[in-house]
Parts: sequence; C-alpha cells; structure tokens
Amino acid sequence: MLSILPFVGVKPYLSCDVLDLPWAGLLKYFKFNGPFACSTTSSFGHNLRRLGAQRREDISFGLKKEQEQEQGKNSISQILNAMLPFVVAATAVAALSNPPTFTWVSKEMYAPALGGIMLSIGIQLSVDDFAMVFKRPLPLSIGFIAQYMLKPALGVLIAKSFGLPPMFYAGFILTSCVAGAQLSSYASFLSKGDVALSILLTSLTTVSSAIITPLLTGLLIGSVVPVDVVAMSKSILQVVLVPITLGLALNTYAKPIVKVIKPVMPFVAMVCTSLCIGSPLAINRSQIMSPEGLQLVFPVFMFHAIAFAVGYWVSKIPIFRQKENVCRTVSLCTGMQSSTIAGLLASQFLGSSHAVPPACSVVAMAIMGLCIASFWGNGYRFGDVSNILFPQTGTTVKA
Repeated sequence: MLSILPFVGVKPYLSCDVLDLPWAGLLKYFKFNGPFACSTTSSFGHNLRRLGAQRREDISFGLKKEQEQEQGKNSISQILNAMLPFVVAATAVAALSNPPTFTWVSKEMYAPALGGIMLSIGIQLSVDDFAMVFKRPLPLSIGFIAQYMLKPALGVLIAKSFGLPPMFYAGFILTSCVAGAQLSSYASFLSKGDVALSILLTSLTTVSSAIITPLLTGLLIGSVVPVDVVAMSKSILQVVLVPITLGLALNTYAKPIVKVIKPVMPFVAMVCTSLCIGSPLAINRSQIMSPEGLQLVFPVFMFHAIAFAVGYWVSKIPIFRQKENVCRTVSLCTGMQSSTIAGLLASQFLGSSHAVPPACSVVAMAIMGLCIASFWGNGYRFGDVSNILFPQTGTTVKA
C-alpha cells in the first residue's frame, strides 16, 4: 500500500486503502490535471482550511463589529451617567440663582418626568432578573432591611435631633422612606461592586415601594401631617410600576424597539431628573435661602453620609460576612435613594415646601455617592481615609 502512495500523491499520514475508495480515481485525476496538482490531498485540505478560516474571519468580523457598536452605545450611556452629578449641581445653582429657569415646570409635569426615569429602568430589566431574587436571598435581604428599616429610623433620628422646622420635617422623613435610586447601579459599576445585585435590589425596592413607602410614611409622619396612604399607593403605581412594567414588556417582546430607544434613555432620564430637582428648588427659593432653609443643608448631608456607612458596615457584621463588592453595593443602594419619587409624593400630598428636602437630597446623594464610588474604584478603602487626610511623611528621627 505504501508503495502506491507516492504515485497517488497522498502523504503517509493519510495511509489507508485509498484505491479501494470510490473517489480514488478523482484523486489521481486532480493530481495530474486539476488545480490541486503537485500535492492533491494536502493542497485540497489546505484550500478547505483556508476557506474555513476565511469563513470564521468573516463571522468573527461581523460579531466584532456588532460588539463594537454595542460598546459604543454603552460608552455613551456611561458618559451620560457620569455627567449626571454635574448636571444635578448645575440644576441646583440655576434654580436658586435664576428661579424662572425652572418655575415654569408645573406639578402636573412631575409624574410624566418621573415616568420617563422609571421607563429607563424598566427597559433594562427582564423576567430572569426577578428570578435571580430567589437565588441571592441573603444580600438582597440585607439591602432591603437597610433600605426600608434602618434608613427610615435614621431619618426620624436626624430630623428630631436637628429640630427641623415643620415645613420641612415631613418631606425629610418621606425622603428616607423611598426606594433606591437608579444611579446607584452606575455607582456600583464605578466602585467595582456587584452591579447585578444593585440592579436587582433597586428593582425590588422600587416595585415594593407601592406598598411599603405609603405605609412607612403614614406610620412615621401620619400624626404630624395627614397622609392619604391609598392615594399615595395609587400614585406610585401610576408613575413607577406602570412605566417599569411597560419597559419590561418592551425588553421581552419588542427588543428591536428597545435597541432604538435604549441609547437615548440616559439622556431622557437626565432631563427628567433635572426638571424634578429644579422645579421645587426654584419655587421654594425664598424658603430655602431663609435661616430655616439653610439649617436643612447639614442634616441632609449627614443623613446620606451615615446611610452610606450603615449600608456598608451592616453587611460586614459576622452574622452576614458579605464580600467587599457586596458591602459596597449595599452601601451605595442605601445611601442613594430615589428622591425624585419623594419630591413628587411630597408635592402631591404634603405641600410644595415639603418637596425641598427631596430636591436637596438628590444633589447630596448624587455628589456624595459618585465620589465614594470613585474612591473605591481607585483602589482605596475606608481604612485608607486616615492615611489620605494625614499622610505619612516617611521621615524618621535617628538617635
């Protein structure tokens, strides 16, 4: 058999009864007459491999192009999210220095604006995200307890400790009773935290807010300011659950539509957030700039600072022992709440002056939350704060 192989042109590693095969004659034909002459089988295999490689390159090029387009869209969304704290700060300055910039925004526009923010959350969700709740019960339970038990108690403690005036008290308490903010997911990304957990926790607390927020508000401030729990629940259903459900349905059954609108939703959310912040600040400028209003600044910042710390350290206690990335995520979700929802509810059920604490809260939590996220993202930990504030000189005194 091996004596025949040189004549046929087949290399020894293909040694088999070639001439017994039906296509042996074809091999001899291609050796002497075909385009693969000189080394029939090896050249034929080489061309097949070349065609296969070319096909794989074409496929990989197409996939790479789609990935680059998707990464481009994601980078635009990340840039818009990164700009949000600066937009929030600019909105606050514009509203207080030139109130007509935002006084045209009426209370009736709050609900559609907030609906736009909630829709931007909904199109990022899927049914599988809610199924993940049952796979990660412990970290989600920790975040949920911190969000709806520890933080409301902290809000009441700070409000009473600082003796907030009646025109701001109820709005301040309401701010501590709302769900986590969508911005916490981006902050978790910057801090190298658990982004999936942040999305799940924000979604869970937002969906639950239709029941829990009105109940907490009625329990904590019902004796101070009358609160219509049923009407507040209906309002949350309309401006929170309906847009989120719509976004979830689109992401499930109309993905082509989602691909078109998803890149612009961060911009829509940014504009809506700016409207929800600027309007109450501009309308209540005189009260904010009054001595009573200036007394609100420090309690708001302290509330968020302690909320960030509580969310972090409650995840660290020995009974839970969560990983560092989970602790960071719970901290950011606890310290950053959806103050825009609180502002809408305060305007509808408590009075315009009570919308001032939520508006101040948006500014504080956006700036503080993203600063903390950047601190963690750059590789620092809370234990490094003392070294940053009081750096070691490195000099020693020799005896």
